[in-house]
Order: sequence, then structure tokens, then C-alpha cells
Amino acid sequence: MRSFIQGAFRNKAAVWLCVVLVLVMGTASYLKLPMEFLPEADNPQVTVTAIGPGYDAASMEALVTKPLQEATAGIQGKTAAFATSGDSYSQLNLNFDSSTDMKQARADVERAIASVPLPERVAPPYVIQLNTSMIPVSWVTLTFDETMAEAKRAEAEKDILEAFRDIDGIGAAQLSGRPQPSVTVSPDADKLAAKGVPLQALYGVLQGRTGSASIGESQLGGSAVNLNVTSTLRDVETLRQLPVAPGVALGEVARVEAQSEAGGISRLGGQDALVLTVTKAPGANAVAVGRDVEKEAERLNGEIPGAELRVLMSSSDQVVNSVNSMMKEVLLGALFATLVILVFMRNIRATLVTIVSIPLSLGLTLYLLDLSGVSLNILTLGGVAVAVGRLVDDSIVVIENIFRRLQKERFSIPLVIDATREVSTAITASTLTTVAVFLPMGLLRGSLQAFLLPFALTVSYSLLSSLLVALTVVPLIGAGLFRNVRLTEHEPSRRFQRFLDWSLRRKWLPLTAAVVLLAGSIGAYAAMPKGALDTSDASNLSVTLAFQADATQERMAADGEKLESYLQSLPEQEWVYMTAGGNEESAQYGEIASRTQIRYLLGLKKGTDAEALAEQVKAQAGIPADAELEVKTSSLMGGSGGSQVYVDVTGPDAATASSAAATVMAAIEPVQDVLKVESNEQAKKAVYTLEVDPAKAKSAELAQQLQGMLNPVPIGQLAGEDGRQTPVVLQPALAPTQAAELDALTVLTDAGPQPVSAVAKWVQEEKATVYYLKDGKPYVRIAAEAEPSRLSVVGADISKAVDGLKLPAGAHASVGGASADMSQDFADLGMIALISIGIVYLIMVLTFKTLRTPLAILFTLPLAAIGAVLGLVVTQVTPDFTAMFGALMLIGIVVTNAIVLLDRVKHNEETMPIREALLEAAGTRMRPILMTAIATVCAMLPLVFGSAESGSIVSQSLAIVVIGGLIVATVLTLVIVPCIYELLFFRKAARQRREGLGAKRKPEEASEALPL
Repeated sequence: MRSFIQGAFRNKAAVWLCVVLVLVMGTASYLKLPMEFLPEADNPQVTVTAIGPGYDAASMEALVTKPLQEATAGIQGKTAAFATSGDSYSQLNLNFDSSTDMKQARADVERAIASVPLPERVAPPYVIQLNTSMIPVSWVTLTFDETMAEAKRAEAEKDILEAFRDIDGIGAAQLSGRPQPSVTVSPDADKLAAKGVPLQALYGVLQGRTGSASIGESQLGGSAVNLNVTSTLRDVETLRQLPVAPGVALGEVARVEAQSEAGGISRLGGQDALVLTVTKAPGANAVAVGRDVEKEAERLNGEIPGAELRVLMSSSDQVVNSVNSMMKEVLLGALFATLVILVFMRNIRATLVTIVSIPLSLGLTLYLLDLSGVSLNILTLGGVAVAVGRLVDDSIVVIENIFRRLQKERFSIPLVIDATREVSTAITASTLTTVAVFLPMGLLRGSLQAFLLPFALTVSYSLLSSLLVALTVVPLIGAGLFRNVRLTEHEPSRRFQRFLDWSLRRKWLPLTAAVVLLAGSIGAYAAMPKGALDTSDASNLSVTLAFQADATQERMAADGEKLESYLQSLPEQEWVYMTAGGNEESAQYGEIASRTQIRYLLGLKKGTDAEALAEQVKAQAGIPADAELEVKTSSLMGGSGGSQVYVDVTGPDAATASSAAATVMAAIEPVQDVLKVESNEQAKKAVYTLEVDPAKAKSAELAQQLQGMLNPVPIGQLAGEDGRQTPVVLQPALAPTQAAELDALTVLTDAGPQPVSAVAKWVQEEKATVYYLKDGKPYVRIAAEAEPSRLSVVGADISKAVDGLKLPAGAHASVGGASADMSQDFADLGMIALISIGIVYLIMVLTFKTLRTPLAILFTLPLAAIGAVLGLVVTQVTPDFTAMFGALMLIGIVVTNAIVLLDRVKHNEETMPIREALLEAAGTRMRPILMTAIATVCAMLPLVFGSAESGSIVSQSLAIVVIGGLIVATVLTLVIVPCIYELLFFRKAARQRREGLGAKRKPEEASEALPL
């Protein structure tokens, strides 16, 4: 190490050039690095969504869901399959092992379902595999003036879509909520009867009317020519003139009209609105793309009269806020660390030398992040915020040792080099142990690795950069600033040395106190409830109005508009966006909307108390008694910190699963801190099933006839001038409003026309509106909403309640959801912690060339646990995933103090007994140990009092755990570690004390023997 430090002094010009290059490259990298909210990570799930208008939930399950699930049963890497079948839709969620290549998994799923035959009117399934890069950058609403012509609207939509897709860095721009043009043919039963035209004649009105065909080749005028036949229907008027019977045109027996309808409701401020969803391309800068979207919206507003574009939400704003918030905390942390150094050193020059490591380390870190392809997001910025206090630690130890040596000796370059070399082993080992804590994160798989690795790389790069600066730049600057400077000698604390000597003579007292404190902290932690990770910044309010399964569209629309008017009257809102139903655009993203739900999203004015507003809406909204209102605070990226505990009840058949689910729900409802319990089976509606007598009619023929009578049926298409096809749909001839009318329906049988009641019987049943399959078996999902701060306790109580149940034969209940996810995350971090401790111990063994000294250093870890739990208890903060992550960080942080202390002890042992070596080292190293610890604590204080960004692992609970653990570990390290060290070498220490006592007695005996 000496030669490395001497090399820096021999090549001063090269070192200063490197300093300039690091600052320049760091600044350039900061400007170049893509900014985004979260790092790119795959969701280990593939979703298959199919839309089938007119089919009920049971039909979708039998005809679509089960065939799709069977086709995907053999997909490699699949761990579980969850299927949902509802009215007009089917959705299959395939979960995969975290090590699976998700792009390949999606391709395998697409191949598997391509060969599945689907019934008519069911569109080809959409296959989606979500990635964090698919999180929209902006949502832009588009509204038109009511007087604007349809043709002008269509042209404006096309121009706007093309304009946004041309923006640099755009990955995709999707316009949803567009009305779909169609032509409806509504038969008139009376006119059909008067003209003697059967309804079936209308089904084939377009057959053979359009198309093209080649009829061969002929010789005309001495040349070979091709002969073709073509026919195209382009307008509604021509369609009306088509014959359906001799002398009877379609327009004489049916109403033919062009329509334009959206798949669902999409309204902004009470006006119909389209939504443009913009996503960025991989590697693009989210902030730059978001700003370009805003500029393009402003430009188009001025260029297209009658159209109004409004950026409803933009993730780029949140990215900017996150960057600014984290940078503020980084700067505050650096300021606090500087003040601590100044207070302890009481020397401006020493302080300036130390804080140089912060900009240099950050510059080199940014450059290395750029080389690694890591973006600037809330996790990398969080890594910087956590590491900023640690950046000065190595420099503090170096400059303090140089400073201390200069107080006793004359300045010289060799002295500066030797003072740096003295502590080089200690700071290198301490830095490497901290870095080693984050290395096992590379062993994680899947999305957890994708989220933690950028954080780990940032911290590792920062610490390694600070070590390099401490060993090269800091000694050089120190040599320049301390030349010809007289320093007052600093005396170690004699009072502390006397206290430590007293403790070493009575080791059982401090060790017993430490064991009692540790046992108490373990008990306190075990009793503390573990909470969910809060990811809401309460910038929005999400409102859902849910109706009964048998509610009519007219009734839902009327009540929905009343609630919309009330929400628009709230002074706290900036805008109200209302959606209902679903469409093919949302299905492409795997989103399925319930037919009986209306959703509202409110943008809140800055400074609004979202929780209070949510309670106000619940109390004053005035919803119908048979509807349910749910109001939640939400954020742009919220949703990952839920507090629901799921219980999946499976059975050999639906009846068994339903019976078992009722038993489970009855056991869960009394559990303390369970706020609400519901299951998918609670939503039911009347279903009429026609049971056909096979001796009187064929069920397949009746089903086909009734489908045509009661449902819209596509019968062809019209070709537009722009080449787009407009579907022609035959509307149902009958619309029964009473159950008795179903019996009167007339069907064709082998015996001729007959009423349905003559050949079959209608049976009414109450059935669930949604069917679930788990790995091919029927299952019921029970969702228990838990108090977020007591999630772990509620999850454990529910598991205990479910485990003690006696369920029907073949039924099985499994507990999952947020509680199980949190337990798995805690288990993963626990495994990382064990691996990290092993690596830390290995590094210390290599450093000290012994097994016992590193063992003494590891005793700082339980001391840190005492402080971490104490911090949570004092602040009344519920431990969550980020708190556990803070405990993981402590492993690397707290051992550094013990390394610095025992490194000095080992040097002292060359000339001193163990106890004297411990006393001298504790007195000498106390100041740098306290300085580094207090600098790290002060640098993290902004995280305690600041607000954590949604989705960030750098939170208040993490900072509290690190600060509490570091404070207690630092104080106890100076006492407990020397006691443990002397115990580990008790034979050598006892022998030295006996020899020292014997050597002291010999002079005394000799003096007594002298003659008077």
C-alpha cells in the first residue's frame, strides 16, 4: 500500500489531471444519464386476455378459459396459472420462475394459444408481458368541440396520433376510447310478417354481394388479358336497396343506420374524452420525453381548431420532483457531515481536505453508472443519499491520522505517506466489508434483483471511489495545506481510558448488560407488527362506484353522472376523469374492467389533505343504498404497497370450493384489525338456463337460433373510401323484458315452428359473475383488508385461523397476498444478510490473518440490532421492507468502527501488552470513530425528516434503523469489543498481566533489600 500512496506523490500532475477529468466526466454523465422513475425490470407474469361480447361468465370459462389454460399447461418455467372468466371476457395470468427469460416465455405462450379454436364473436387473445419501461410517461386527454364534423374528428385524431409518435424517444402512443363506426340493421317484426319475409333471410343479405375473383385469361385485340369480377359496398343507402326477398328491399323491413359507439365511457370534466397513453422507448430520458409531449400538446392546441389536448398526468414531473428531493437530501447530508468534521477537527484546512472526497466520489460514481448502463432513478439517487455520509469516512480517518501525527512531529512528505499507510489497511478493509454487504444482491433473481442492484451498484461505486480518493487525493491536498502549519497537540480522553480500564477489569458487567439489551431488543422486535410499504404520495384520489350484478346500464349511467357532478363541485379538485366499461385498447394492456363499476380519478390541488378529502367524499357523496363506494388516496406510481391478505380456496368442483370458502370467511371476519372481508362469490346475478328435451329438439340448433334472436350478429362489412372496413351488425329481433316472454319465443324444430316452452324448460339460478381457476381447478379468492401498520400480525392470525379449520374433502386453503409477499421479501433479505456476514468475515480474516480478531469485530452486529430496534420503538415507526433493508446495510457500516479500532490494537501489540494496546487504541481512535459515525448519522437526518418518494426503498424507517443501530453500536463498540477481544485472547492477556506484575514487584523487592 505504501508504494501505491508514494506513486500518487511521484505523479502529482497525473493525479490532478485525473481529478479534473473525473469532475468533467461526472458532470457530463449526469447530463447524459437517462432519467426515469424506476429501473427497467420484468414482471415474471404473462397475461392472456380474450374478449367475447355476449357470452356469460360460465360460457367464457367453458369455451375460452379452459382451452387456453390447457394449451399453456406445458409452458417451460411456469409456476402457477390463475384464470378469471367473467361476462364477455376471459383472462389467464401465468406466473413464471424469476430466472425465466420473459421474452421467450411470451413467445412460447403466443405459440401455444395460436392453435386454440375459439367460438365466433371471440376476438383473438391479447398476450401481454409487462415491464417497468411500459409505465406511461404521460396521459393526454383529447376532447372535441360538439359542432365538429365526424370526418374532421377522424382526420384530427390521425394527425394528432402521428404527431406524438414522431416525438424523439417515444416508444408507443395509443389512443383509447375512440368511437368505433358500425352499421346496424334493426329488423321490424311487423313489417317482416306483413311482407312474408323470414328473419333468417336477413342473415344472408350480404352473402356474395362483395368480393373479387379472377375468371381467367382471354385474347383481346391480339393481347393476353386477365378477366376479374369485383363488387364493393361503400354506403348505407346501397345497403338499404339490397333485396332480401323477391320485390322486397332490406330498407322496407328493417331500419338501417350508421352509428359510432365507444367500448366504454371516458369523460373529462363532464365531456366525452379520448385518452392518449404515451410510453417512452427503452433507454430514453423520461423527463425529456415528458417535456416534449407537453410542448407538442400546446402546439397542436394552436394548430387544430375545435380540439383540446390536456396533459392529465405525467411521470416526468414526478421524476423531476424525485431527483430534486433526493439531490436536496444529498446536499443537506453533505453540509451536516462538513459541520461535524469542522466541530471535531476545529481546523478549516482539515475540513476542506475531507469534504473534497464528496464531489470527486460522486463524479466518479456517475461516470461508472453511465458505463454500467444504469439510469438515474429514485433507487440510484437513494443509494447516493444513503452513501453520502459514508463518503467522507475514509477521508476522515486519513486526515485525522495525518493531523494527529503533525501535532507531535515535524511536517514532511514521508510523514504524510506513513500516516496514510498506517490507516490504509483499516479503511480498505472497512470499505470492502461495506461493499461486500451489497454483493450478494447479485445472487437474487427476478424483479427484486432488478430493483436492488442499481441501489447496490451506486453505493458500491460511491464507497470504492471514496476509498481511492482517500488514499491518493486527500494525502496530496493535506500535504499542501498542512505545510508550515503549527498544530496544537491533541490528547486522547484520559477519562474514557480510565472507564475502559475499569470495564476490562469487570468484563461481566458490560457483557451482561449487552446480553440483556440484546434479549430485550429481540423480544421487542418479535412483538412489533410489520407493516406494508407505503407508496402513496396522495397526489390523486381514486373513487370506485360499484353496483349490484343485475344493475341496468341506464341506472348506472344516471347514478354515475350524479356522483361525477358532486366530485366536480369539490374545490380541492383540479380535474375529474370518469371511466366505465372496457374496450379493446385496455385489453391490450391486460386491463379488464367490470361492467358494474364506474371509476373516477381526481387530480388534487397542491396542499390538499387527501385523507380528509377521502373521508368527506365517503360521508357526503350520497350514493344509492345498494351500491358500494370505495375511496382511496393514490399516486402516479402507487399500488405496490397493498395491505390485503388473500386466501385462495380450491376444490374438486365449484360447489365444494364455495362451501369451503364460506367456512374460511366466517373464520377470518372476527380476526382483530381485519377491516373488510370479501370474495369474488359475493357478486351474483340471475342466470336463465334452457334445459332442452333431446327427444323434441336439438340443443345446438336452438342455441344458434336463440343467439341470433337475442344478440347482435355480424353479417358483413362496408368498405370505406380510405380502405377501412365498417362492420354491419344485425340487431336482435326480440328484446324480452319479462321472464314469461322467454317461454313465448318461437323456434324452428323438426316438427316445425314451436314455442320454446313446448320443447324445453327455462331454469333460473343465482350464479357468480366471475369464475376463477387456479391451475385448472375451481377456486374462490377471499380478500381481507388489513390495517396496514399491523399487516404481519393480521397475516399470522389469519393463517392460524385458516390452519385450524376442517374443510370439506378435497378442499384446500392457502394464504397469500401482501403478508406472504412481505414474509418472502424478509426471508430473501435474511438470506442475503447471512451471506453478507460470511463475506465480511472472510475479508476480515484475510486482513488480520487470524480467526479470532474478526470474530470480535462481528460482535458489533448484535450491538447494532439493539440500536435499530430501540430507534423503531422510540419513534413508533412500524418496521417494513425498507427497515429490513436498513438492517442489512448496518452489517457493512457498523463493523468499520471495530475494524479501525482493532487495526490500531494489532499495531500496538507489536510493542505493548494487550490491555495497554486496547487502552491506547481506544483513546487514539475514539475521535475518528465518533467523527465518522456522527457524520454518517447527520448525513441521514434529512431522510428521517424528509418525505420518501413513492416506490423508493430509501425511506424514514430505513434511516431510523441505520441511525439507531449506528449510534448504539458506536458507543458500545468502544467498550464491548475490547472486552470481547481480551476474552478471545484471555490466556495471552493473563500471562502478560502476570509478567507485568512480576516485573513491577522485582524492582520493589530490590529497593527494600538495599541497606539503609
